[in-house]
Parts: sequence; C-alpha cells; structure tokens
Amino acid sequence: MDIHTDIPLKNFTSMRLGGNARFMVDVHTPNDVAAICKRATEQSLPIFVLGGGSNTLVHDEGFAGIVVHNRIPGFHVISETPSDATLKIGAGESWDEVVRRSVEMNLTGIEALSAIPGSAGAAPVQNIGAYGQEIAETLVEVEAYDIQENRIVVLTNEACQFSYRYSIFRGEQTGRYVILSITLKLYRAAPQPPFYKAVQEYLDLQNITLYTPQVIRDAVIAIRSEKLPDPKIQPNTGSFFKNAIIEDWQLNDLRNEYPDIPTYDMPDGRFKVPTGWLIEQAGLKGQVLHGMKVHDKNALVLINESATSYADLAAARDEIIGAVRDKFRIQIEQEPLEM
Repeated sequence: MDIHTDIPLKNFTSMRLGGNARFMVDVHTPNDVAAICKRATEQSLPIFVLGGGSNTLVHDEGFAGIVVHNRIPGFHVISETPSDATLKIGAGESWDEVVRRSVEMNLTGIEALSAIPGSAGAAPVQNIGAYGQEIAETLVEVEAYDIQENRIVVLTNEACQFSYRYSIFRGEQTGRYVILSITLKLYRAAPQPPFYKAVQEYLDLQNITLYTPQVIRDAVIAIRSEKLPDPKIQPNTGSFFKNAIIEDWQLNDLRNEYPDIPTYDMPDGRFKVPTGWLIEQAGLKGQVLHGMKVHDKNALVLINESATSYADLAAARDEIIGAVRDKFRIQIEQEPLEM
C-alpha cells in the first residue's frame, strides 16, 4: 500500500477542477482501510474517501489530509432462491458494471440506475436514484470501517436513514465511516409498469411491450446518453442540483402564477419539482456563467467549458441558485459532495 504525495485531484474528479491532495492512497482490502485510518488518526490527519470522483468537488486549496481512493473489489452471490438473489458488492466496483451484471442475471431492482457513473460504495452515500428507483429500495446493509471506534461495523438499511439524496454518510455522520461493501437484494421478476414518464415514453416510441431488466436498462442508457454529456469528453458531475422539495402551500402559491409547473408526489405529502425546469424558466438553460455552461439539453447539468478554478464553479452555482430563488422563492441545493 503506497502513499503518494501532492497528487492533483482534478485528475481524479469528473469536473476537472481543484487543488492537490497532500497524501493519497489506493486501498484494496478492509485491512488496508483499517491501517490507513489508524495511521491518519495517530497523525491527526483528516480523511476523505474518494470513489469514482463523479460526484465530488475539490476546492482550489486541495485537501490537507489523506485521500483514500477506494478500490475494494467483489461481486458475490451470498444467497439465492427461485424468486430473489442477495449480492455482496465491493465498494470499489464500478456501479454501472454492478447493474450490468445483475441485469445479465435477469435480476430486477436496480436496472433503472444504469449508466450512473461512480463506485458501488458511493451509491448509498447520497441514496442514488433515477427513473423511479433508489438504491434504498434494494439495499440490505452496508459494511463499513468506523473511524471513531476503529472497527468494522454493519449498518442496516434503517440505520442509514435514507431519504431523497440523503443518508447518514452525507449527513450527521459525515466522515465517520469508510464503506467497504454493500449488500443488495434483487428479484427474479419482470419489471412492472407504470414506469417513470421518460422511460414509458421511450418504450411507447419503440413499441416495446415486453418488459425485462435488460429492456429497461437499454431504455435508461438511451435516455441518459441523449440528456447527459459524457464526463470524459465534457467535464461535469451529472445532475449538479437536487430536485427541489416543496410543501403543499408553496405549490398552491406557485400554481397560481405557473399553472404548468411539473411536480411529482413525495411519500411524505410534499412535492418534488424538477430543478432543471426551474433553471430553464429562469432563463439560464444554455448560458455560460464563469466558464460553466448550463447544459442546453438538461439544465440540471453544469459543464466545465473554460473554468479554471473551484471559485469559478462556485460563482456560477451561486448565480443560478440566486436566480431560481428570486423567481420562484425556492432555495435549490447542489448535489455533489465537497472535499
């Protein structure tokens, strides 16, 4: 396990911005994680866990501690029945590769989460979701190294406290755990309609009426490839903003002025408003702000066209947040984590 120094983090994150890491180390086993965490604690160095770098922003000053690059492998069927299968996945596995392999096994539950970049260990951190599915719906437990207690622990689905784009890993326990593996329970059954609107529209357009996990995966990949730029070609973090969650009274007020405002019902009685729609209505779709372009196909996405610093990104972000707040009285929030 080699520890490297003064590593440019922009080379490891999809927005291609930010300073250097004082130290950086690849970890391939739980023992590697335990050893490096103990060493960091002894030397009073902060730790940041980095997966695929597709949902992480780095400040211009970089990171003064140890960046733990999680590369722990593993894809194991730990139990199965005629109706389901339980998989244990190493945190360093590519998330989309996990989805691909599960679909090849004709398992359903995460096929709509296809083509989401990043690692499997990052999936529960923000409770990734897309096209009607969330990782919280299939996740059984998370195995993690507890830095505070210096031991490996297992956290149940309930203990993760999942909600929309939230878990304890990016909330009250930020920085406490290094995720080692995740366990998912998936099902041997055909995906059932009604599907998410964009998926159903694609299926209808293609005259598809026989639904399999592979059919849904293919549909999602086609939709995403049309709406989302490839971060290898155009630096971006995917959806930069979370969709807005508003109360019933807010929606009633907004409908008086914007009767066509799109919404989705939330389980708690609140409503989700597509933030891309809000940004577009604020006149920012396709605009370039401080070197960051609001994607002309999906206003949730910011593309780094010519920005050279985190400060440029922050200025563009704040301008967009301010424009939406001024027009709709809604405070939108960014989705990527910050180092």
